[in-house]
Amino acid sequence: MNIILLGPPGAGKGTQAARLVEERGMAQLSTGDMLRAAVKAGTPVGIQAKAVMDAGELVSDAIVSALIGERLDQGVSDGAIFDGYPRTGAQADALDLLLSERGKKLDYVIELDVDEAALIERIVGRYTCGKCGTGYHDRFKLPRQEGVCDVCGSTEFKRRPDDNAETVSTRMAEYRAKTAPILPIYEARGLVRRVDGMADMDVVGAQIADILDA
Repeated sequence: MNIILLGPPGAGKGTQAARLVEERGMAQLSTGDMLRAAVKAGTPVGIQAKAVMDAGELVSDAIVSALIGERLDQGVSDGAIFDGYPRTGAQADALDLLLSERGKKLDYVIELDVDEAALIERIVGRYTCGKCGTGYHDRFKLPRQEGVCDVCGSTEFKRRPDDNAETVSTRMAEYRAKTAPILPIYEARGLVRRVDGMADMDVVGAQIADILDA
């Protein structure tokens, strides 16, 4: 199975992608991670991308598509999860070509559907133990003893500086803007499936599994 996994920040997209990698052996093709890895490894596409970035310019669709092709050629026998790509109609066309050239096709576009107000509350309220990294939440998961980590006993906690309502709302708007151009393309082809992104992560995982196993 080759899928595009969509979801705004905090919807659990990364968690579900990691599960698919572990449980099904799928490869997560995250363009940001792949770009950094290609630059570090000095691959032909990485060298080209580094020159563009060093010049202060944006990496072109052609380079991103070449990066995807380079990764597909390394082997994704158990399927690929496309993360952050495609974001435009041109990239959607490029992905079709990249897959068809390798005898593959896109099977599904799975979107984690969320209630934005509830999701903002979920993100803004989260924090972690400063020592062991255990996650907590102002409303949904407080330490058993106030101010003390359940796991390591530390009294130091931290929050991500960008976990605030304004920043999260901006990231939501960016997500909508980026997905708006591609969803109609895939909806017209009958590839879009939606799952309840607000459900427990095991329930979300089961919904995705049902789609892939249908």
